[in-house]
Amino acid sequence: MSAALRVLLVDDEAPARTRLKELIADCAAFVPAQVVGEAANGREALALLESTATDLVLVDIRMPQMGGIEFARHALALARPPAIVFVTAYDEYAIQAFELHALDYLLKPVRRARLQATLERARNLAAPERDALRAVEQEPRRYLSVPERGRITLVALTDVLYLKAELKYVTVRTDEREYLLEESLSHLEQEFREVFVRIHRNCLVAKARIRGFERVDAQESEQNWVVLLHGCAEKLGVSRRQWPVVKELAQS
Repeated sequence: MSAALRVLLVDDEAPARTRLKELIADCAAFVPAQVVGEAANGREALALLESTATDLVLVDIRMPQMGGIEFARHALALARPPAIVFVTAYDEYAIQAFELHALDYLLKPVRRARLQATLERARNLAAPERDALRAVEQEPRRYLSVPERGRITLVALTDVLYLKAELKYVTVRTDEREYLLEESLSHLEQEFREVFVRIHRNCLVAKARIRGFERVDAQESEQNWVVLLHGCAEKLGVSRRQWPVVKELAQS
């Protein structure tokens, strides 16, 4: 007999988690499963995953602090991410998007037969694809996730000074330190266009952290200007190509 499926429940509504626990118990005769943890939002769930062996996460889409889609994107940074099934109230757009991108979901109110079918195939479910999650996410993430020493460090977007592409990594600079992120700078620019502005082909800076600009001698450089950021002594060069965009931002 196979070991019981280890399930983490993530929903900001305690009654919804209780109902799922009861349904999982009802399915036990057919699919051995046990609830190994509960969380009220994605941040709590990520913390639990670091200390709790989990095969499957049933996660609500809309929650305060961190919703289900953002949680799933961060969970992919784990060395062994669990299978993830989204739980949602009826939303025609979301359901069509999930089906288009082959993401598993349960519709609220969750029915026992549907949950049992999900549990039966859970061991064969792979973690969701990063591109699929990016395609269905309707809002930018609030955090960047950085794998460090077997755990996930969440970096709040509001703490980021700049993002700089270097080799295959992106350096994330905050007031306190630097992090290395394995994401595309272009994808980050697209997702966070309201937060960052490109000043160079390899660098995005936080609009809210810009405190001014300084002209430099460009005889041996393609840059006439550098950008000055609050909380950062480093001066970042603005390419001639990007200067018109950055200048317009500075004058707005």
